[in-house]
Amino acid sequence: MMCPDGIGALLRSVRERAGRTREQQAQLMESAQGGRWFDPENLKRWETEKRLPVAVWHEPIATAYGLKVGDVRQAVAVSREYRRHQSEENADVNRRRFIGAAAAGISALPGIAQAREGIDGGLTGSGAGDLAYLASAFERHRGGYRGRSPDVVLAEMREDLDLLGQVLNRSHPAGDRADLARTAAGIAGLVAIVQHDRGDQRNAHHWFATAERAARESGDRRMTAWVLARHAMVPLNYGAPQEAARLAALSAAVTARALAGIGDTNRALRALRDVQDLADRLDGQEAADTWFGYPGQKHFVHLSQAYTLLGNTSDAYAAQEDALALTTSPSVMTRALLAMDTAACLREDGDPTAAAEMAAGVLARLPGPYRDGLVRSRADALRRQLTGRPHDHLGQALA
Repeated sequence: MMCPDGIGALLRSVRERAGRTREQQAQLMESAQGGRWFDPENLKRWETEKRLPVAVWHEPIATAYGLKVGDVRQAVAVSREYRRHQSEENADVNRRRFIGAAAAGISALPGIAQAREGIDGGLTGSGAGDLAYLASAFERHRGGYRGRSPDVVLAEMREDLDLLGQVLNRSHPAGDRADLARTAAGIAGLVAIVQHDRGDQRNAHHWFATAERAARESGDRRMTAWVLARHAMVPLNYGAPQEAARLAALSAAVTARALAGIGDTNRALRALRDVQDLADRLDGQEAADTWFGYPGQKHFVHLSQAYTLLGNTSDAYAAQEDALALTTSPSVMTRALLAMDTAACLREDGDPTAAAEMAAGVLARLPGPYRDGLVRSRADALRRQLTGRPHDHLGQALA
């Protein structure tokens, strides 16, 4: 989805007219940054508009390409508007996916707790079985909600969770056992994410503990890091930023948000610079739009929350726009969380009435299964910062 008149076409045409390779252009980018290393792969992402250059890159790009900064910003704006237009066209096709199977509240789903106990118990023993199906099930489930409600996702995972518990209790060769433990860690982590989003913090902690145990048994450090970083999202999103800062040591994005939440501005800003450098170097599966990847859209969602917590509303608004421009799937919860960030920024900018109205409007439009859990937590946090009529108005929406 590349805009013919956007930043990608502009950068490619300038480079090709000058007869330069991406590596040569990257050297010019390094010079524009005072000699700092620059990854040529960033140019490929920008030229294909897999990602749009954020504001920090606009001036170096203008210098390296012999352009005016205003021209770079205009081209980025054109690309962003093009993406937004494409998203609106896709919305008509995807509209039916916005309404998943309705299920109110966070009441326990039948058998979910027992399934975790079976998996957890099996991790201490040995077992046997064909891993192919479970590996494919993990790949299938890791793709995210895709317009389904959290309850529907858990219901679809139920049989696979039972099978996983059974297979873990059979004997396996050492290599197969390690692969199975890694699959168990991934699937348990996915359940934990869903329970977190449903607002069932206690069960989410249990599932993350099981996932961490499985990841450590597998010996896969990358899986262990992913589980720990995702586990940090529970206290971070539900009011315990100090604990989140400890758990988030392996995730720069979560660390930045945790530090912003406890008011450690300087370290939060350093972490944001780190995560930007890391994000610019990700590709392939690492940048895939799944729960395991860190795509551009997810990157800007994290930036939106971090800058919102820091009170840096201008950068927060920019991150929200970038995130929405990259959100082409239904992403009901993502859109709602970004809107809650916008509402918090409006309060920070001195317009509590608009903040309350926006947050209340988000809650009114959400399907039932999405009104609780994480979205409600953000709305509650905003209400605590309001007084008078705005406070009462949002309180009525939350009632």
